[in-house]
Amino acid sequence: MNRLLPLLLLALTSIAPAGARGIRWHSADSLPLLGKAVDDASTASRFQRLPDSLEHKVKRPPLFGLGRHSAGMAIRFTSDSPEIHARWKSRFNSIMNHMTPTGSRGLDLYVMLPDSTWTFAQTARPDLGSHTTETCVVSNMPSGQREYMLYLSLYDAVDSLYIGVPEEYSLTAPAVNHPKAESPIVYYGTSLVHGGCVNRPGMAHTNILRRRLDRDVINLGFGGNGQLDLEIAEVIAGVKDPSLVILDFVPNCSSGQIDTLMIPFVDIIRTAHPDVPILFIECLQHPRSRFDNQMRAATERHNAMMRRRYDDLTARYTGLHYLPTEGLLGDDNEHTVDALHLTDMGALRFADALEPVIRSILSSR
Repeated sequence: MNRLLPLLLLALTSIAPAGARGIRWHSADSLPLLGKAVDDASTASRFQRLPDSLEHKVKRPPLFGLGRHSAGMAIRFTSDSPEIHARWKSRFNSIMNHMTPTGSRGLDLYVMLPDSTWTFAQTARPDLGSHTTETCVVSNMPSGQREYMLYLSLYDAVDSLYIGVPEEYSLTAPAVNHPKAESPIVYYGTSLVHGGCVNRPGMAHTNILRRRLDRDVINLGFGGNGQLDLEIAEVIAGVKDPSLVILDFVPNCSSGQIDTLMIPFVDIIRTAHPDVPILFIECLQHPRSRFDNQMRAATERHNAMMRRRYDDLTARYTGLHYLPTEGLLGDDNEHTVDALHLTDMGALRFADALEPVIRSILSSR
């Protein structure tokens, strides 16, 4: 990170004109970005998760649109300003009936504490009547240099982003490499991974894990998808030096898809990353399945199919890990917004359950 600092500082000299109240706007294009699996040159927007080349290759067109969402991405910077402003454009202006706009379209600001851990500062709430929002995120802070991490929207595409501070204060690239950008965790899955349906971006369990583990986590969750598309396996294969690959696809897959696609999907990853551990996560028994016999039976059937294909893979590969989910989030059925998607409490419970498992896998490498 320190070797890149002079170049990043030079890039930051390209800023938007000062606006009202003497705010100087700095383009986030010039700041370090966490949570991206592909090179900036491969995407029309910097805050896009899938490369443009997949637009006409994926079998389900909605998958590429979801790949435009900025889920899991975060901008890092440092500033001595007592206030931080943000101006961003949301491509889709998405509104959902089971997720707050602050989670789907908002931004989330965190501040680094002296011990290098992170604490929540404030959420930037989106303007529901416009694709573009300009707002003061936090103000009246005591003077002093602070390290920031700004999480981007979970269920919308951030097309452009500027961070503003008063003209007399500075905003530059971060001084420290936290969370560490090298050797990221790659997390593939469905809407639960995508971030559905937490109240603000920082509460997605992938983002909680990034803060706790002090390691970048690349979010490749796709709501309503995550169906073992081999094109996504190729994206994972292209990630440089991942420390762990997590596969959490079962909720949206049929038994037939798991039966026929799981092994080819893993083969692609293993060919590129022969020594990287892979963690397979069963489908959670959602509260809905407590009373829905058909859903409970389907979940058990799909988990059983994944277990069979996992056993087949262990005969060929080492470094594979399996996480059963029975009771993983407790037994009070209070962790979802709609008996399926996680609330903030559900995401926190999921992170609590995954953190020791991930630490154990990483420590054994």
